[in-house]
Amino acid sequence: MTFESKIKTIEWVDGYSRMVDQTVIPYEYKFINVTSGDDMYNAIKTMIVRGAPAIGIAGAHGVVLYAQALEHSSSVEEFKAKLIEKAQYMKTSRPTAVNLMWACEKQIEIIKNSNSDIKGIIEELTENAIKLENEDIEINKKIGEYGSEVVPKGATILTHCNAGALATVGYGTALGVVRSAYAKDNTIQVFADETRPRQQGARITTFELTMDKIPVTLITDGMCSYFMKKGMIDMVVVGADRIAANGDTANKIGTYTVAIAAKYHNIPFYIAAPLSTIDTSIKTGAEIPIEERSHEEVTHINGKRICAEGVNIINPGFDVTPNELIAGIITEKGILRPNYNQSIAEAFNN
Repeated sequence: MTFESKIKTIEWVDGYSRMVDQTVIPYEYKFINVTSGDDMYNAIKTMIVRGAPAIGIAGAHGVVLYAQALEHSSSVEEFKAKLIEKAQYMKTSRPTAVNLMWACEKQIEIIKNSNSDIKGIIEELTENAIKLENEDIEINKKIGEYGSEVVPKGATILTHCNAGALATVGYGTALGVVRSAYAKDNTIQVFADETRPRQQGARITTFELTMDKIPVTLITDGMCSYFMKKGMIDMVVVGADRIAANGDTANKIGTYTVAIAAKYHNIPFYIAAPLSTIDTSIKTGAEIPIEERSHEEVTHINGKRICAEGVNIINPGFDVTPNELIAGIITEKGILRPNYNQSIAEAFNN
């Protein structure tokens, strides 16, 4: 049995990209139309669209939008050269989420290898963007199905940040596991960390789960160990923005803290992510670039300052959880277990 989410985050419609504006959730649930490559770059950078898989699809859409703008280039060669340059630029909108680089590279391969004219190349890029979009939902459902197998009956699952339908095209990775488990056992419930400083857990995870009528309890980031000690958390499932070849995983800042607490309390800590989030070109998490975000995300909430003027701020968007804290990485090819160097390599080779 598959749980059907009501949410579709991003979709190619009639020559443009239509997406949920995640900056206004939970106050509004609205869609915006993105009609240019530069607007897509800004939508990714300003987190109108967020979540590694969704960002990847947005990047693929963005390359198509740039292609449309270059349609009247004087030659195929000029078109290809300028479009590859734009696709490389699109990758820089968010440095940590590797799905963005992966999806843009898929589009660059088409640009380089196509023997079509300009209109033909645009059609191929559009078809590929739609294909990646549709595949994302199917991949997430497979992740959800594999993940549901390790969810105990009646479990309370803790998650950090949002790795749900709104972080993907429409089903979710970590919340895909929740949805698939809930379809089999409606006594499953979720504890969601608020996820400072952007409150994705409070704003988005709770929004999704209440929309789908899955029981969810919101807690602040500092409360997770309290509830673990009281025996109220059975497992942790989070998403990922980039996974190294050895299983070290970058996810939203605060994830590492949750993983340490889970290890201390003997609670299994799982990553749920598609294989496209695994970057086998890097050996360990030490090589993952960590995005430094605006200081105002920390100093202000809803536009109001919450701290003294002049205070020093450091705002890394992500941290890296070492592989020894991870019980398993739930992918569309099954649950990868330690030794991750071996299980990740096997997943790519099978």
